[in-house]
Amino acid sequence: MTHEILTPGEMGEADRRSIAAGPCDGYGLMLNAGAAIARHLLAKHGGTSGFHVLCGPGNNGGDGYVVARLLAESGATVDVWSSGTPKPQTDAARVLQECPLQPRPIGEFRPNSGSLVVDALFGAGLNKEVTGEAAAAIGRANEASVRRVAVDVPSGLDGLTGQPLGPVFRATSTITFFRKKPGHLLYPGRHLCGELTVADIGISNDVLHDIQPRCFENTPDLWRGQMPAPEANTHKYKRGHVAVFSGGATATGAARLSALAAARSGAGAVTLLSPAEALGVNAAHLTSIMLSRCDHPEDLRSFIETRRASSFVLGPGFGIGEKARDFALALLRNQDAKLVFDADAITSFRDHPDILFNASCNAPEIRLVLTPHDGEFKRLFPDIDEKDVPSKVERARAAAARAHAIIIYKGADTVIASPDGRAAINTNGTPLLATAGSGDVLAGLAAGLMAQGMPAFEAACAAVFIHGAAARRLRFGMIAEDLPAAAAFVLSDLLGSLVQE
Repeated sequence: MTHEILTPGEMGEADRRSIAAGPCDGYGLMLNAGAAIARHLLAKHGGTSGFHVLCGPGNNGGDGYVVARLLAESGATVDVWSSGTPKPQTDAARVLQECPLQPRPIGEFRPNSGSLVVDALFGAGLNKEVTGEAAAAIGRANEASVRRVAVDVPSGLDGLTGQPLGPVFRATSTITFFRKKPGHLLYPGRHLCGELTVADIGISNDVLHDIQPRCFENTPDLWRGQMPAPEANTHKYKRGHVAVFSGGATATGAARLSALAAARSGAGAVTLLSPAEALGVNAAHLTSIMLSRCDHPEDLRSFIETRRASSFVLGPGFGIGEKARDFALALLRNQDAKLVFDADAITSFRDHPDILFNASCNAPEIRLVLTPHDGEFKRLFPDIDEKDVPSKVERARAAAARAHAIIIYKGADTVIASPDGRAAINTNGTPLLATAGSGDVLAGLAAGLMAQGMPAFEAACAAVFIHGAAARRLRFGMIAEDLPAAAAFVLSDLLGSLVQE
């Protein structure tokens, strides 16, 4: 399992624990890192006319000196450019002494067209802007017609947040070690890293036991073990019952998309809760999905008592205002139901966020999922902003803790966060999902999985992944109506032999 993501600080701890455990010391890990990079470059770019290796004064630069030596030993044409001398008696100073190539001042660096530039200036731990000759060299590399390979993270990129600290080396590919960092997966870092490779340099997975990382890449390894699969003796209500609230007569489509997605997720029963004015419209479009009138919180209480739905979706096309708040608070008073609040349900609390948070905090366990895109997030959590909290992961974590809810912070780099500090960064999203109704489908998938007994955090992570995989399966031209059926095929692939046919 390699879905763990390490912060730069945690990666430093992994290095220290690996060195303490042996057999490799810091010098050995540096040799391994340089060798892994050199092997990659020779395998992928062995025919390159020449290599330029930009070396900083720290361990990242040390990796670069090892790379330069090994490339030269292979017969390649290599130039080394230095942006500062390593401190005496460090591992970087030692590998510099062993490098047969004489480093030249980085201010003289001028890449020739068709060559390859290796960025070994600064690693993931950089926390300030790159300036001076190093910044100028980065600019020249970015402007040249060359391939650009970064060591660890592109210089100038914050490995924790994925945000530029100033000038950034725009890599066509990046080679990192042991585990990915948040900055590799959060935008714009994901774009600036180019193609990402994680190299094995001899650090044992055992170090993770003590580090206990709390951030993960959203892959099936993270949640597959919690996925529900129907048993041979099941019936429809044992497979979960999802209820979705519809908007008025002219705003019913979003709720039907959510309801269909919930059904395709494997839920045994789905009911659309419709106001009287929209019953006819909804009835004309529904077949396997049930329909029930629900105009007031009293209707909802009656439905809960008689039909005992496992989870609810409120928000898609519902309308913004007091009615949405009343239904939301009525749902939160029902201690048994799992809830997904999307779209209008979120925006309805923009002027009253504490009412929502206080009601959610009364629950003994996490059973609420909020699905804000960036605009909705800013309305509900206006003080958790990019200026004060530059990491999207940390913004999502702060919001989850405040709301006592799972947060699906949507976007190209969707982050799923739990109040207990767990967070997952999704990486299979696609621009194809930027289409009307896509978010409604996601809400239905999450509710459907929770209705079947999947814990809220894992259900949210799975829903986001399945959503992305379904869109990728459909490819260009897909619309939201296509997603639920495609999601069913993705689920079938994930469940495999667990489904008893």
